Amino acid sequence: MIKRAVVILNLGGPDRLSSVQPFLFNLFNDKAIINLPKPLRWVVAKVISIRRAPIAKKIYSEIGGKSPILELTREQARDLEISLNSNKNIKSKVFIAMRYWHPMTSSTAISVKNFNPDEIILLPLYPQFSSTTTGSSLKIWSLVANKIKLKKPTKIICCYPVDDGVIQAQAELLTKEIAKAKKNVRILFSAHGLPKKIIKAGDPYQWQVEKMARKIATKINIEFDKWAICYQSRVGPLEWIGPSLDEELKRASKDKIGVVVLPIAFVSEHSETLVELDIEYRKMASDLNIPYYGRVPALGTQPYFINGLKNLVDSATKSDLSVISGCGKRICPENRQCYIQTERNKNA
Repeated sequence: MIKRAVVILNLGGPDRLSSVQPFLFNLFNDKAIINLPKPLRWVVAKVISIRRAPIAKKIYSEIGGKSPILELTREQARDLEISLNSNKNIKSKVFIAMRYWHPMTSSTAISVKNFNPDEIILLPLYPQFSSTTTGSSLKIWSLVANKIKLKKPTKIICCYPVDDGVIQAQAELLTKEIAKAKKNVRILFSAHGLPKKIIKAGDPYQWQVEKMARKIATKINIEFDKWAICYQSRVGPLEWIGPSLDEELKRASKDKIGVVVLPIAFVSEHSETLVELDIEYRKMASDLNIPYYGRVPALGTQPYFINGLKNLVDSATKSDLSVISGCGKRICPENRQCYIQTERNKNA
């Protein structure tokens, strides 16, 4: 019997209020987030984490004093493992590797090594690839695996923005939320924003967000003028990609139309959905006299989504490629280099 380790990669989040500042420090000390030389980046991360901690603690206080992301990721890992083990010829064990808080990648890699699998599948819980999320997680996995001499055949699922499972899951959840409105609404596909300079450097994230939104809209026949893509969670002074969710809400107010917001880049509930979307933006919508404000739940353990992840893992096992996307081949624009291949060439 083949032993397969599936490592799901996620952001992580503070498990108590006292964890907020060290979590923020780990986040901002990542070169993929702040691209500065190491000594200077450490200082900047320290300053930012100290300054932002009180604000962040207030946010987490509104959702129980911690991030729910670990518990929700464990539920996804559980359901995925059950689904994968329907194949009696492969024993699959699903591990969780968080980037900025526990369980950290270093401890997870040791657990994987102790499991002694025949193969490892790295599965990010980010449908769209970005150097700041999936890219950063893959980079730290490679460093840790090399350090502990974890040398097993490894496949990478880089992204799955148009995978049938994730599209079907989003379409079903969106359809239910539209039905609740009982009136004409505009669909806002809201993704976590990025500084424009990251996109200009070749990051495919925005392109994949747009591709995914079009696929969902087409799936349930939303007319082209009744949906829009926008971005949230901006921090810092840099120019970010847009339009922002704030701008789209103001446009909806001017047009006197309700909105349904779908968090297109998030597969788990966390502060960006439970606080930003459910509290802050809902209040903004009310203040702007928007006639309806609905929010589609994050994917969580939606059956189509879990089945889609299962199919991705099985496809990776069968593939001769070391890196696959949700469509089984390269998905990024032809005029952009593959981040993963570029990183490998750098380290060769």
